[in-house]
Amino acid sequence: MYYVIVNPASKSGKGRAIWASLEPVFKEKNIPYKILYSKGAGHVAKAVAKLTGPDKSGKSRRQIKLIILGGDGTVNEALQGIRDFDRVLLGYIPTGSSNDLARDLKLPKNPRIILQRILEGKYMRTMDLGLLTYTNPPRERSRIQAEEIPCHRYFAVSSGIGFDAAVCEEALVSRFKNTLNKFGLGKLTYLAIALRQLIAAKSVSCDIYLDDKQTPIHLDRFLFTAFMIHKYEGGGFQFCPMADDHDGKLDLCVVGKIPKPVILAALPTAFWGKHYMFSAIRHYAATKVTFLASAPLWVHTDGEVYRKANHITISCLPQKIRLMM
Repeated sequence: MYYVIVNPASKSGKGRAIWASLEPVFKEKNIPYKILYSKGAGHVAKAVAKLTGPDKSGKSRRQIKLIILGGDGTVNEALQGIRDFDRVLLGYIPTGSSNDLARDLKLPKNPRIILQRILEGKYMRTMDLGLLTYTNPPRERSRIQAEEIPCHRYFAVSSGIGFDAAVCEEALVSRFKNTLNKFGLGKLTYLAIALRQLIAAKSVSCDIYLDDKQTPIHLDRFLFTAFMIHKYEGGGFQFCPMADDHDGKLDLCVVGKIPKPVILAALPTAFWGKHYMFSAIRHYAATKVTFLASAPLWVHTDGEVYRKANHITISCLPQKIRLMM
């Protein structure tokens, strides 16, 4: 039995049509399946929690084969609901605007080919999972009610605090993004918003503790820090070209004090992973990171933004996800 979660709003509303083109494959091969359409924020997480949790008798369920048809955000929401990762086999058919997970996994462009490979079951691989913990209670403006904000969030691709999260937060509510997506120009959304957020960025300091080191990396001013499982985020920015999704480590892209005109020059180079030529941009690696900022800033997990924070802990859970590819 395969459980298929479809985000019908993905691909600028084409998600349902893409699934309609794939559903006959199950029927032709007489493969049992159940379909669930995402109905809005929080729905997928609740459905997956029910699916992967204990049954009515309290017993653990057997192996669950779960296929996600949507974007990185849909995958992220599904991860929040998984109760036992050891019992879940995850398949992914990308239909989002950024598709950074699919980009690093080098998935085929054709959804039908991806589905056929998943159903054949010839190739399985494991992947690290990121875990973000909010250490301080929410005080700043949030996108959802404070009592609904969890203390922990998983991420498959990346998490970030500062500039990159502020870009994600604005993109989530941007009508401009939906318009460009219809013409296949979704990347321009992030670039345009990034330029605007860059101008508005405030001066904030931070301390970064890597693993169990007692002495932090201190920056009097930083623009953002990205904590990466994969190489890409934000629709193709290769912030950590050295990232390996099954090495048990987080790769950090730390952007410190850098003049805004220089950032305008550095940002495009990140599409090719060449931004480390700028001395204020540094790379680090760790299994666990404690991050303290002098002021609350937006935080994202796989592009999903719920609240601001100034004290977070980010950990890597080695090879936690099992992928059907």
